Amino acid sequence: MTGGPVPVMQIGDTLLVSLQGDLDDTTVVRIEEHLTNEVARTGAGGMLIDVSGLSVVDSFIARVLTRMVAMVRLLGAQVAVVGIQPAVAITLVELGVPMGGLDTALNAEQGLALLARLRRADRRAG
Repeated sequence: MTGGPVPVMQIGDTLLVSLQGDLDDTTVVRIEEHLTNEVARTGAGGMLIDVSGLSVVDSFIARVLTRMVAMVRLLGAQVAVVGIQPAVAITLVELGVPMGGLDTALNAEQGLALLARLRRADRRAG
């Protein structure tokens, strides 16, 4: 586990990240820098981001997640977001928040399986 604004655990070449509490602008910037540095430092091929511990998932957090995923993908890692609660999913869709670029799963187990599929598809395409 590495120090930083959020705990990051590494299993093989996959990083596991759990976002928790309330995220403000300053914290978000620190998290983005930390996660991109960790991907570059470890050479990770995948990242699983668990959002079940967030106090609120609103349009701001949705934009932040989309931005973080884009940054990590630019560094060559696949990303899956897990832990979005049903009420949150409904609210985000009703608000019209664009999240089509995120690969999501219900829980960590399904997220890891999704990452494996994305990485296989990536290898076949590359």
